[in-house]
Amino acid sequence: MINPNSATTSGRRSFSAVLLGLLLLFLHLPAISAAQAAKTEPLAIGPYRIAGTVVSSKGGSVLARVRVQIMDARNPQSQRSLVTANDGRFEFRVIAGKFTLQGAKRGYITSSYNQHEQFSTAIVTGAGLDTEHLVLRLPPVAVLAGTVLDEAQEPVREASVRIYREDRGSGVSRILPVSNVTTDDQGAYEATPLDEGTYFVSVHASPWYAVHPVTGHEPSSVDRSLDVAYPVTYYGDTTEADEATPIPLRGGDHLEADIHLAPAPSLHLIFHTREDAEHGVQPPLLQAPAFDGVEQIPAQGAQMISPGVYEVSGIPAGKYFVRMPDSSGQFKEPAEMDLSNGQELDPNSARSVSKIKAAVHVRGAANLPEELHVALRNGKGRFLAWELVNPKGEVEFQDAAPGTYEVLAGTSTKAYSVVGIASGDSETRGHTLTVPEDASLTVSLTLVEGKVNVEGAAKRAGKPASGAMIVLVPKDPEANHELFRRDQSDFDGSFTLHSVVPGSYTLIAIDDGWDLDWAKPAALAPYLKHGQPIKVEDQTRGALHVPDSVEVQKK
Repeated sequence: MINPNSATTSGRRSFSAVLLGLLLLFLHLPAISAAQAAKTEPLAIGPYRIAGTVVSSKGGSVLARVRVQIMDARNPQSQRSLVTANDGRFEFRVIAGKFTLQGAKRGYITSSYNQHEQFSTAIVTGAGLDTEHLVLRLPPVAVLAGTVLDEAQEPVREASVRIYREDRGSGVSRILPVSNVTTDDQGAYEATPLDEGTYFVSVHASPWYAVHPVTGHEPSSVDRSLDVAYPVTYYGDTTEADEATPIPLRGGDHLEADIHLAPAPSLHLIFHTREDAEHGVQPPLLQAPAFDGVEQIPAQGAQMISPGVYEVSGIPAGKYFVRMPDSSGQFKEPAEMDLSNGQELDPNSARSVSKIKAAVHVRGAANLPEELHVALRNGKGRFLAWELVNPKGEVEFQDAAPGTYEVLAGTSTKAYSVVGIASGDSETRGHTLTVPEDASLTVSLTLVEGKVNVEGAAKRAGKPASGAMIVLVPKDPEANHELFRRDQSDFDGSFTLHSVVPGSYTLIAIDDGWDLDWAKPAALAPYLKHGQPIKVEDQTRGALHVPDSVEVQKK
C-alpha cells in the first residue's frame, strides 16, 4: 500500500500538524514527515523496467507533459522523476523492489497508480512480474459551479456557499464539508479543484432589502413584509438537508448547480444577559443541523429592548442548536430547540458542559510518544474534541457536552487503543466514557500501542491479486471501530496492515469494495464467513506474516 497523502507523494491537500496527525490516526495510515521528504536521494538504476503510459481517466486520451515520479516504497527519500513527451510514455530502470508510481499535471488530480481514496497499488519489480505495460490514469479536475438567485430571479451577491462530499473513510457513509466559497456580484460561485465523488451544496445568505426592527420600537413606516430572512437552502431548492439533491461528479465534469432562495418571516428572539464591561453583550450561538454536522447561523446583532433584555433577529423559524452563555460568559452545551417568533431563550434550557482531565499511560512504556493526541467521538461518528497530551502526560477537555463518547488516541505515525479508563478506585475496560452534566472529571487512560504490522498476500483464482481492498476486522466490530485496519494490495498481491493492536481479528479481501460501508457489521457479514481468523498476541512485535494467501471475494 502507498499513502498518496504523505508529504512526499501529494500536493492535493494541506493540513495543520494537528489535523494531519488526527487524519492519519483515524485512517490508520503511516506518515512521512516533511523533514524526511526534504532529504531526497537518487533512486538506484537496475535491470528491471517500470514503464507505461499516462492517460486521462475520462476518455483514455494520452497525456503529455506529465511529471511522473517513482519512489522506493520503503525509503521514500529515494526517488526519481521525468516529464512525459507527447506520447505520454514513461520508463524507469530500477532494481528489484517495491515502488510508488505517481503522476501530476496541471488540470488533473495528482494520483498514484490504481488509487482509491488514500490507498494505491505499489509497483513490485522482479522475476515474472510485467511492469512494462502499465497504465497510469489521472482524473481531470472537476468543477462545480452555479448561480444563487433570489425570489425575483435576481443574483444574490456575497452568499456563503458550502460544498459537502460523501465520505466513507471512516467505514460508514458520512457527508462532510470540504469547501466554502462566496458568490460574486453576479451571484455566481465556483468550487475547484474537486475530486471525483458525490457532492451536496448549501447556501446561506441575507436578503439585501431586509429590515429587522426591534420589537416594540419599530417606526410605523416600516413595512413588516421586509422583516424576512433566507433559510439555509440546499441544491434541489429545499431547506431540509435530508432532501438535498446529490450531485455525482466525475473527473473532467463542469456541472452547474443553481440554487433559488425564498424568504421566510424573520424570528425575533429574546434573551436575558448581563453586559460585560470588557466584551459587551454575548448573544447566543445558533447552529442549524446539516447532514452529519451543523452550520453556524449568524443572527443580526443583539439589540437592547430593556435593561438586561436583548433581542436577536434575522433567522427564520425552524429547529436549531442553541448555545447560551452562562453568568461567567462560558457557553453551555447546545440545546436543540424548535424556535418560533417572540420566543425567550432561557439560559437554563441547556445543560452545562463538563471538564475532563485525564492522565495518560501507555502499557509497557516508560515514556509517552511525542505529539500524542486524545480525541472524543460521539455515537454518530463525529469527532467533537481532540487535544494534545502535555509534557506531564495529561490532557484536558474544557468544554465537553454531556453524553457517551469513544476515547481514541494516536500520533501521526502510530495508532493506539484505549483499553481502560479509571476514575477513583474503579476502572472500566474499553474506551467508552460517559460524561455527566456540569461535572469535573479526573480519569486515567491506559493505552496499548499498535506495534504489529500484519503482512500477507491476496490472490484471485490462484494468482496474485492487485488493487483489492484488504480489511482487518476486529472482534465485536461495532464496539471497536478504532481497531479496523485497511490497505490495498500491491502489484504482487502483497499488503501490510500497519500499527495493529493485540486482539482477535478476521482478515478479508474484497474486489472493488471501496464504496462499501465497511465498518458496518451488516455490510461485512457476507465476507466475514469466508475470511481468515488472525490472532495478534500481546507479546507479538514487528511483523506478523499471514501464512496463507487471502482469497479476494467479489463485491
